[in-house]
Amino acid sequence: MKLLMHTCCAPCSVYCIDTLRGEDIEPSLYWYNPNIHPYKEYEARLNTLREYSKMININLIEENEYGLREFCKNVIGDLENRCINYCYKVRLEQTAKYAKENGFDSFTTTLLVSPYQKHEEIIKLCNELANKYNLNFVYRDFRIGFRQGQAKARELGLYMQKYCGCVFSEEDRYSKQIKKLKA
Repeated sequence: MKLLMHTCCAPCSVYCIDTLRGEDIEPSLYWYNPNIHPYKEYEARLNTLREYSKMININLIEENEYGLREFCKNVIGDLENRCINYCYKVRLEQTAKYAKENGFDSFTTTLLVSPYQKHEEIIKLCNELANKYNLNFVYRDFRIGFRQGQAKARELGLYMQKYCGCVFSEEDRYSKQIKKLKA
């Protein structure tokens, strides 16, 4: 199996990589995350992933596209559904497309590790993309190891982000404080 794993960040990749390697599957990591903002956050996550990939000797493919304007243009009309209608779709579609064009037969994503993501929607989208690009979608419910992966990431001193990635998820992070200020 030649597996391409969309990777949102180093901490989320820890458990996923460990699990796949435990099954004798060696993924190639694929960085494509134009939804992450602001730029300093994008840069911190990418640099941490670079550092981690060297640390564990794993192939990292980078597709650098910081896309604040494109992101805003595509989500502003429906902020509540931005993850499903844009963030997941744009990143996973590009992953599947890259996999197909570059000799991979399978793909997966580290988004499957987070209990905060819309798991069933990610599975549905990945299955659709697998059919569209004639690839195998390698599904694992990595969520069972989320805390374990996060703990290992902390032990390794990896940068740990505080929100999913976009400016609106950062706003969600502070929503209780914002509501108190408005009251």
